[in-house]
Amino acid sequence: MPVVLIGPPGAGKTTVGRRVAKALGVPFTDTDRAIVAAHGSIADIFREHGEPRFRELERAAVAAALAEDGVVSLGGGAVLDAATRADLESCRVVLLTVSEHAVRARIRGHDRPLVDGLDSWRRIVADREELYRSLADLTIDTSDRPLPRIAREIERFARERQP
Repeated sequence: MPVVLIGPPGAGKTTVGRRVAKALGVPFTDTDRAIVAAHGSIADIFREHGEPRFRELERAAVAAALAEDGVVSLGGGAVLDAATRADLESCRVVLLTVSEHAVRARIRGHDRPLVDGLDSWRRIVADREELYRSLADLTIDTSDRPLPRIAREIERFARERQP
């Protein structure tokens, strides 16, 4: 049963996910990076094919990642897909949150098609927060906690929830 990290852009899903996977001795998959490896940059996909095509590719990447046991970091919008939400019911889901203050430095200079500064980040968080919380088995704020501590907490949660 995979451990799945969800949350808004800049919450630290990839960074934390790598550490948790290493601690658990399981594979790590970042679905956004899987899409980039197979199809090119996310910004290019959005620009050339639009968001609907990106969401199709994302859904396929999520389904493939969840079919394996490991730690999976989902792109911030992956939970918008009903099939993905249904798949998450059989996973250990961790919501990573982050304050506006902490995310400011994290999103600066990154190529995130739907995040063009703090205003768009705020809108995304407002639009998705209820959905994120409804899916989460555990919620952790990554704003100012040490990364090793966050990873240990998720590792402990994952071991306690092993099937």
